[in-house]
Amino acid sequence: VPQGQGARGKLMAGHPLFRVDIVTPEATIWTGEAEFISARTTEGDIGIYAGHEPTMAALATGPVAIHTEDVVVSAGVHGGFLQIFEETVTLLTDRAEITEGSHEEALRVARELAAVEETLADL
Repeated sequence: VPQGQGARGKLMAGHPLFRVDIVTPEATIWTGEAEFISARTTEGDIGIYAGHEPTMAALATGPVAIHTEDVVVSAGVHGGFLQIFEETVTLLTDRAEITEGSHEEALRVARELAAVEETLADL
């Protein structure tokens, strides 16, 4: 999937934008600007708009929704960390994949990534 492209619908316009990077050990999976992000942390779900207080959180296996000006980009992630600093949100994750489908598709992909990780750990 080309960077910045994703799945479902439009978000109402008008929110300030901030930078988002999804990074794995192998590559930067997605980078762009967003109006809003939702992600799952080990402490629960988090929603992020521009101007959010600086935060570090452990990412749980699950979906991430990146609301850009035009579309909602869905990704499945497996573990890692989320950092909010100034006007940048960075998701450092063991594994991530941009999905073509809905939030549910991103959750399915995240679970598959977790299963792959468990299989590799058993080798």
